[in-house]
Amino acid sequence: MARSARSKKRKRSKQRVKAIPEEPFKEEPISPLVRKYWLQRYSLFSRYDEGIKMDEEGWFSVTPEKIAISHAQRCGGGVVIGVVIDCFTGVGGNAIQFARMGYHVVAIDIDPRKVQLASNNAKVYGVEDYIDFIVGDFFKLATSLKGDVVFLSPPWGGPAYRTIKNFTLDLLKPKDGYSIFQVAQKITPNIIMFLPRNVDLQQVEELSWLSSPPLNIEIYTCRLKRIMYNAI
Repeated sequence: MARSARSKKRKRSKQRVKAIPEEPFKEEPISPLVRKYWLQRYSLFSRYDEGIKMDEEGWFSVTPEKIAISHAQRCGGGVVIGVVIDCFTGVGGNAIQFARMGYHVVAIDIDPRKVQLASNNAKVYGVEDYIDFIVGDFFKLATSLKGDVVFLSPPWGGPAYRTIKNFTLDLLKPKDGYSIFQVAQKITPNIIMFLPRNVDLQQVEELSWLSSPPLNIEIYTCRLKRIMYNAI
């Protein structure tokens, strides 16, 4: 039953897919900036040695695998919630774990190279058939997207976010957190937003008031991150 349902959802979403050009990828040398992340490579992808590929930004922006798994588990399984929209997929860490949990994933990134890397990494984990990769701007695509859960992990501005005592939502990229959240709300009230641990919690709570009636928000803290679960 679960596989059949996923197959149907895949057929419905197929029309939104933009082809990913199969261009050879040149592995970047390990720079001083990413060396410490390279030393943690198996915490980012446990199957790193089987062909995982990342660009420099991917090294410090991908969600560590255990945290990505916790995001997927929090949703309750793909049979209950079928389609997850990963709005800023990057090199695919979260999309892969949602797919492994049984969801159909629509993974979006504005950078064609990131989408190429994410597609490669999905193949390493054997879940490429359950992810539709789209090269595009989430904000322009949002009105045409349909899903049960929206996953938001917008860029935090690079490793320098750690030096900020009180990380405010206006520091998120490419738009402030309030604007990103409002766009996501038009798709579904079920939103996961992955934020740094030093984020301003008062501002996070204010996001619930962007809806009427206010939405329920749950904030979960792990070692370096805060995850906001909304109405799931």
